[in-house]
Amino acid sequence: MDKILAHIIGENISSNSIEAFSLHKKSHFGEPLGEQIQYSLSETLFLVERKKMDVFSGKKKIPLKELMKKIQRADKRIHIKYPVFRDLRERGYIVKTALKFGADFRVYEKGAKPGKKHAKWIVFADHESKRLTWHEFSAKNRVAHSTKKNLLLAIVDEEGDVSYYECSWIRP
Repeated sequence: MDKILAHIIGENISSNSIEAFSLHKKSHFGEPLGEQIQYSLSETLFLVERKKMDVFSGKKKIPLKELMKKIQRADKRIHIKYPVFRDLRERGYIVKTALKFGADFRVYEKGAKPGKKHAKWIVFADHESKRLTWHEFSAKNRVAHSTKKNLLLAIVDEEGDVSYYECSWIRP
């Protein structure tokens, strides 16, 4: 497969290439938006790192280091969120943003197709040094419960490794 040629305008990264539509159909990267596929910042980093995408600003190809700086300016938490996204995708899960839920990601079970099935987990990512109060934990759990998803806390350590804690409601 040829590389996806994507363009960045502000914080939006998209492509109208055949490769973009093909990869979306096969692996659910990006979201169709009219005649284009629009990518999240994490999806973009993942595809560029794997040499499946080149990102352009106008006619200039943006090197990975420069792209990372642009993305860090757009999302101050990308250094926490991206290791989680990368780890989950490498494990074979479909990972989508969850901004409308106030979370970092929605994660679909292996083999599930977004739009056909609902995500199983809603993910909140944080660094191991961050303290979580009971009120914050309760709020995250309520979001997961109200959206009929299990809560997945993704904790990133100093080395960028990720540990997961799944929380779900039970009735005694």
